[in-house]
Amino acid sequence: MPNCAAMAGACPNACRSSALTALRWAPRCTRRCAAWFSPSPNWRTPSSNNCWPGLPAPQRLLIVCRAISGPVKAPSPTRRCFMFSLSKTLAALLLCSAASLAQAAETAICYNCPPEWADWGTQLKAIADSTGVQVPLDNKNSGQALAQIVAEQAAPVADVVYYGVTFGLQAQKAGVVDTYKPKHWDDIPAGLKDPQGHWFAIHSGTLGIMVNVDALGGLPVPQSWADLLKPEYKGMVGYLDPSSAFVGYVSAVAINQAMGGTLDNFGPAIDYFQKLAKNSPIVPKQTAYARVLSGELPILVDYDFNAYRARYKDKANVAFVIPKEGTIGVPYVMSMVAKAPHRANAEKVLDFVLSDEGQALWAKAYLRPVRSKMPADVAAQFLPDSDYARAGVVDYQRMAAVQEAFAARYLREVK
Repeated sequence: MPNCAAMAGACPNACRSSALTALRWAPRCTRRCAAWFSPSPNWRTPSSNNCWPGLPAPQRLLIVCRAISGPVKAPSPTRRCFMFSLSKTLAALLLCSAASLAQAAETAICYNCPPEWADWGTQLKAIADSTGVQVPLDNKNSGQALAQIVAEQAAPVADVVYYGVTFGLQAQKAGVVDTYKPKHWDDIPAGLKDPQGHWFAIHSGTLGIMVNVDALGGLPVPQSWADLLKPEYKGMVGYLDPSSAFVGYVSAVAINQAMGGTLDNFGPAIDYFQKLAKNSPIVPKQTAYARVLSGELPILVDYDFNAYRARYKDKANVAFVIPKEGTIGVPYVMSMVAKAPHRANAEKVLDFVLSDEGQALWAKAYLRPVRSKMPADVAAQFLPDSDYARAGVVDYQRMAAVQEAFAARYLREVK
């Protein structure tokens, strides 16, 4: 059976069933198609003047001919022809167009929503089920997402973007995000949103050390940043690229502060990464969650929510450690892309991630939802509050302001 595009020109495949309803099958075709072409099992739509004998002009009929495999011979009954009226064809094309537009209308593009990270896979499924809006998966990191929306500023592709808070601040400065205050806006603490609505937090996490205990080969679970420099962990430690991924930059800020540095002095962090480089670390740009679960990467500097999900949902023997020297907690935010192609659908997505259902899903994925408290049963699976007392906060505005300079220095002196 021909598909919609083959029968009605350039009509999208999504409307196949609509176009086929316009096809009137002729049990015995008395015409023979004279438009012979190479022997292949595809479908062609020759015009009426290509068919023999000619059709009366008033009928305005198109012939759809199937070219079967085998040597091309004179017209024979092996070439079956089917006729349908032009009026029905036009009706099918209109149905196709409507179906295509409807399909496009139920889409929103999100940059940086990988299924393995923060359990975005579950969140996007819930968005589709609740709103009807389909959001394709996207495996960019925060830096890549920002770079892409800047590059596409003249003709945006994305509708919404998810990234670390410093990248949200940079996007606002670059003028590539629009204002939007989603439902439950007033529930977001003042320090976790732009007053105009260029970005707003949806959840947060605390940085630490995620360890696949079984992959350590009997070595003790590291308890500090200093432990990661020990030669026995050579080739076993990973951290995301601080010059591109937000979690990588958070790692640098956390380690820098733990070692006595400040946001105006990244010397301690640079010194630490130079020492760690001698231990042959693995430095991916995207989330390495699956690599930790498989044991390929035994130790990863990452957030608590990924470690808890690995332990309690994926049933891996994974431990999470808040280093003795201290760490930081940070929010992740979302924005409406300026001139979003699917603005109405984008609003539905942003409303959902802050809804009761959306926030509950983040909590079930062990993220701290921005609107509500962590459910007691989930909170019971976290490390004790005494461990989290070692997690501090930073000035996000200042952190964003010095990010580019740090990235350049890291690439120059470490990588």
